[in-house]
Amino acid sequence: MGSLYRRGNVWWIKYYRNGNAYRESSKSTKKMVAKKLLDRREGNISQGKLPGIHFEKVNFDQLAEDFLRDYRINHKKSIKRAERSVAKLKEAFEGYRVPAISTQKISEFVETRMQEKAANATINRELAALKRMLNLGKNQSPPLVDRVPYIPMLKENNARKGFFEHGEFLAVREVAPEYLKDFITFAYKTGWRVSEIAKLTWSQVDRKQGIVRLEVGETKNDDGRTIYVDTEVKAILQSRWDNRRAPLPYVFLNRFGNDRVKRFDKTWKKACKDAKIGLRHFHDFRRTAVRNMVRSGIPERVAMMISGHKTRSVFDRYNIVNDSDLRAAAEKQEKYFDSISGTISGTIHQIDEKIKSQKAL
Repeated sequence: MGSLYRRGNVWWIKYYRNGNAYRESSKSTKKMVAKKLLDRREGNISQGKLPGIHFEKVNFDQLAEDFLRDYRINHKKSIKRAERSVAKLKEAFEGYRVPAISTQKISEFVETRMQEKAANATINRELAALKRMLNLGKNQSPPLVDRVPYIPMLKENNARKGFFEHGEFLAVREVAPEYLKDFITFAYKTGWRVSEIAKLTWSQVDRKQGIVRLEVGETKNDDGRTIYVDTEVKAILQSRWDNRRAPLPYVFLNRFGNDRVKRFDKTWKKACKDAKIGLRHFHDFRRTAVRNMVRSGIPERVAMMISGHKTRSVFDRYNIVNDSDLRAAAEKQEKYFDSISGTISGTIHQIDEKIKSQKAL
């Protein structure tokens, strides 16, 4: 049984759970307020729930550390991004008790980040980190979080833009340094990520069959991947094998030939400028490869397997259309209307001829 008592003018409550005594201030000078609080706590205990005071002892800092520990234990590749999100969240919630992390406080955090000119996508990643923290706390035994507040997400315009037409690809490859030409071709044909191409080793290449593999755990989503390359890429791989520098295991080497390709931002910008195609993102090759595969009639499922995309939503996010696609659509529509007009004109002509025949009779 619980009890009520006063400390000065403030009423306190005392109750038990599993033989342990809990004391909690009602923060009120009214006995009725304390009585309602005691009834609520005893009601929770009778239902097997932890008393609310247990959750009030847990703060944001503890949840944040548990969140990052989960990333470390599971060797998640995006831990750096998670650490950046936690750093920003700490600016707003450091020291906060769990019950104080409310929807209102979260909205205030969002408003502050918007004033700091943070992109909606960035804010959403931070909100997702907070939500993950709270859910991890809720799922622990015993739970550290009683409830997860509603966390409104911001609207994102995440349709990806930017493609290379074939002529643009040829132009930038022509002016790129020799060590990057084959690298660029491989990206254009396969749609692989820069890091996946840069870390490719000879142990992953079957030159005779024209097969390239990424093993499980070597990709962003940890899935393995196997592709058959075309004649041009197969010739590139053979040429690089013939001119390889032992004992380096990498297929694509840097300009000095003493290590794999790493950062080449300045070199890439100069190549874009010299090719007169405007500043483009190397990642545009990824979108371009997917679009080219779809245009050539390769099923979406197979295109996803080659490029390493896990869900079909990439086709919506990549917005796989461009001016040529839209122009072709307009031409097809024009032909359709022309065919309709021709049919209608033919029908009208037949009616006119029939009317003339009837008048002649």
